[in-house]
Amino acid sequence: MANTLVKNDIHLVFHVKSTGIVMRTADLPRIFAYIGGIIKNIGGIPIEVGGVANLTSLPKAISLADFVRTIKANSSKWMKSLNNYYKNFSWQEGYGAFSVSPSLLQKTVRYIRGQEAHHRKKSFQEEYKRFLDAYGIQYDERSAFGD
Repeated sequence: MANTLVKNDIHLVFHVKSTGIVMRTADLPRIFAYIGGIIKNIGGIPIEVGGVANLTSLPKAISLADFVRTIKANSSKWMKSLNNYYKNFSWQEGYGAFSVSPSLLQKTVRYIRGQEAHHRKKSFQEEYKRFLDAYGIQYDERSAFGD
């Protein structure tokens, strides 16, 4: 085959360190836009950016681990320079990445847009456990939710 053709849509989930700084609601649009810019700059396609939950196409020339590392490192560094409030901001070390079929893209977009409402009913941990269970991923709660 002459060309490399790839389409890997990923629901990417990572969380603020539990001992870290909470993102302020007023700052979220800027933070989401910045994360979307990082994704574009490294060859991904940001479909829906929601900070801790993002729907993106994975670039064909970078590993998932490098992709996530770049997003988290660059966004964390930028947020620390954004405002003194964020000087101690950091993401948890791990992440979750779940493949999304084309038929579920719009449902996933709606889910990400409704995160705030979802988390009023279920905690981040409850939602994340639901994803892990749905994808058949075995995990130890101590390492899955610790910093």
